[in-house]
Amino acid sequence: MIKIPQNVYEMMVEHAKRDLPNEACGYLAGKHKEVHYAICMTNTDASCEHFSFDPQEQFDAFKQTQKEGLQLIGVYHSHPQTPARPSEEDIVLAYDPRISYVIISLCAQEPDMKSFIIQNKTVEKEEIQIIVTQKETAL
Repeated sequence: MIKIPQNVYEMMVEHAKRDLPNEACGYLAGKHKEVHYAICMTNTDASCEHFSFDPQEQFDAFKQTQKEGLQLIGVYHSHPQTPARPSEEDIVLAYDPRISYVIISLCAQEPDMKSFIIQNKTVEKEEIQIIVTQKETAL
């Protein structure tokens, strides 16, 4: 199971909508399957069917998370016109079986987010828990 804070979930969905008609993409930074924040990346392919990260942005994201004692625990991207399931290309390009692959579909009226673990071209659905933080109130 991957745990994503509500504000990070909302930011990922907004990123996906903002990058339409192209796929949005980014990293999820955190520890032990608990996301601390998302890192919006540039889809250098500028395509509605696939994405590629900017190599400098990738390097910067890695350095940033290492400096903070965190790890890149997930990759997210959007599917503007197709369901939230890995495409054949997504499966072939899934290079790390230790991370979560989160897909945000915008093909229906409401966004649909799903997570997957992909290892040796085998796809396993992973549960997402959205963490809602309560604001403290003053008495």
